[in-house]
Amino acid sequence: MTWVSQAFGGGSTCYRDLVPRLLLAVLVGLATCQLAILVTTVYLHRTLAHRAMTLSPVATAVARFLTWVTTGIRPRQWVAVHRKHHAFTDVEGDPHSPVLEGYPAVQFGNVVMYRRVARDDATLARYARDLPADAWDRVLFDHALVGLTLGYLVLWLILGWKLGLVAAAVHAVSYLMLSAAINAIGHTWGRQPYENLARNNQWLAWITLGEGLHNNHHAAPTSARFALGRGEIDPAWWAVRALERSGLAVIRHADVKLKSSRREDNDAGRTTAGPGGPPRDDEQRQAVG
Repeated sequence: MTWVSQAFGGGSTCYRDLVPRLLLAVLVGLATCQLAILVTTVYLHRTLAHRAMTLSPVATAVARFLTWVTTGIRPRQWVAVHRKHHAFTDVEGDPHSPVLEGYPAVQFGNVVMYRRVARDDATLARYARDLPADAWDRVLFDHALVGLTLGYLVLWLILGWKLGLVAAAVHAVSYLMLSAAINAIGHTWGRQPYENLARNNQWLAWITLGEGLHNNHHAAPTSARFALGRGEIDPAWWAVRALERSGLAVIRHADVKLKSSRREDNDAGRTTAGPGGPPRDDEQRQAVG
């Protein structure tokens, strides 16, 4: 394993010096992943896809930049794919349903499924017509490789190019796997307190900043808060509230607007697996209004 120590600092570097440096790179990669998940859930998901909140121009500019350098995602593509998911939840047309495709296909192939739908002009025209590309998109934000390269350069400045690559790899893998898990796990295992096809997993909500409360989200898609029941915690809600209190955001609904009814008390906490019943009418609509 001498080549490992040589690769990260020269032949004289001993393992007890190397391990802390690698650990630091892994931690930086995981922290970058959490930043990417935060901007995904607050900006792409709650603000753009469902209009559950509105960001100020300053907060919007910061969110667009962070989305660009941490994910490379084009917001209108992400929004279109997600709205289509709500329009066709776990039925033909869903971009990433584990009920239709199986859990492994979505967990490990979600990025391929996403890109296939995101590149479809008809999908963008139907589900993201309210988000046309502007001058900033054409000049900067539609160029994913440029944004991701800039993000890597920041890691390089912090850690050096070798450990920066480690951090970038940890970030990329963890972000893709956690993003996929929201649908792969969130439509396969977990609690269903509301009458829809998604499922809640609080453990997943902790590491995806609230996104694991997927059944709640499908029940109230225009709610900026995903934690609806006792004992549920939506970490991103703390960021949303901080933005609101500082005048950088406006929350759309003071009270949660449910589109799915709550199950009977004797059924509310059950854990389920596999496909649910037939889709409800409310899950066949574009869940933005």
